[in-house]
Amino acid sequence: MKSKAEHWDAIFAKTASRELGWYEGDFSLSLQFLNQIENWQTATIFLAGAGTTNLIDELLVTNAKLIVNDISAEAINILNGRIGEKAKSITWLCQDISAPLPNFLPPIDIWFDRAVLHFLVDDKDIVSYFKNINSFVKIGGHVILAEFSKTGALKCAGLNVHRYSLEELTNNLGADFQLINHLETNFINPRGDLRPYIYGLFKRIK
Repeated sequence: MKSKAEHWDAIFAKTASRELGWYEGDFSLSLQFLNQIENWQTATIFLAGAGTTNLIDELLVTNAKLIVNDISAEAINILNGRIGEKAKSITWLCQDISAPLPNFLPPIDIWFDRAVLHFLVDDKDIVSYFKNINSFVKIGGHVILAEFSKTGALKCAGLNVHRYSLEELTNNLGADFQLINHLETNFINPRGDLRPYIYGLFKRIK
């Protein structure tokens, strides 16, 4: 049986970025949520599961300090190679996002997760994910979560997913976080399939 990392390595090795089910060529919605955070262009931004996203290119033209994580070494190698010299300005991590993050990381201003959390289906992994958020997102920092909604698909990339309501996202973050804004939207993937998502923007208040 393949490990999680092997599963994702195989996907990124055999599938072009533009054919991945979560690929988006238009980042206006992500930028819409980022633009609700004052001075985000100079923030320390943690990408919970970057994959091979082209959103990196949008972020690299700012003065943001990027910490980029993915469970797949294959995805990181592809992304690293594509952006070339700019890769040197990024802090790279390759790990399961439900495992404890390394202590050397700085406090995080913005935790950004599009389509990562919903791949965690075991309760202990979900708890560990939110423990990472609580350990590293600073007071006054923000969390952006964009996950399959309750009406979303049951599986993605050959894996079962955990679909979310706004209430569940809010409860998992806990009382230290305040909901700032949210949106339910339908994403059309490269195969033309409709994927309902829920977006939430939260601020750490204590």
